[in-house]
Amino acid sequence: MTKHLAVCAKRNDAISKAAGNKGKPVNLYHLRIQAAGLSQYWLDLEMKGTATLEALDDYLRAIWLECCGHMSQFFLGGPYRNEVGMSRKAVNIFAPGVQLTHIYDFGTSSETQVKVVGERTGQPVTSRAITLMARNEMPGEECVECRQPAQWLCMECLYEDGEWRTFCDEHLKHDHDEYEPMQLVNSPRMGMCAYSGPADPPY
Repeated sequence: MTKHLAVCAKRNDAISKAAGNKGKPVNLYHLRIQAAGLSQYWLDLEMKGTATLEALDDYLRAIWLECCGHMSQFFLGGPYRNEVGMSRKAVNIFAPGVQLTHIYDFGTSSETQVKVVGERTGQPVTSRAITLMARNEMPGEECVECRQPAQWLCMECLYEDGEWRTFCDEHLKHDHDEYEPMQLVNSPRMGMCAYSGPADPPY
């Protein structure tokens, strides 16, 4: 996908149209966001150089992570090594090849890798600080009873038995009824802490 975006006709058309907008050109960074240990979850974002890491933190919380208002932090060079303040602007941190680690929740942690894979100078294609260019398709899950596509994760199976068991609508009713099931969503934080799904778009 990263290679495709460099030659994508639709994206290049959007960039060409944005070039006609008024305003001083800005640094724009292509970020590949990857859930650590879960390669099926990724995002390709474009971030304005004038935006702060706090804006990126807010974005990751909205699309993937937020559940209980936990603390989070960026680190340069790997988790828990060199903290990078949320007030730092992207232009002062990012360059092609730079990698950050983002950790949300220092109890039931979600770790995300942030890598700068490209940079351009020009007009952004949207008015937002961060633009979603592409993301993974939602991974498919099978019902443990019938092997048909699943829509639900049983939280009681997960919390009480330590088993990841997914169900279709027909087989959702089973032995457990203490915890509400969770509808499957496209997020690496699914099933962790009290996560219930992403914020409403646009991100």
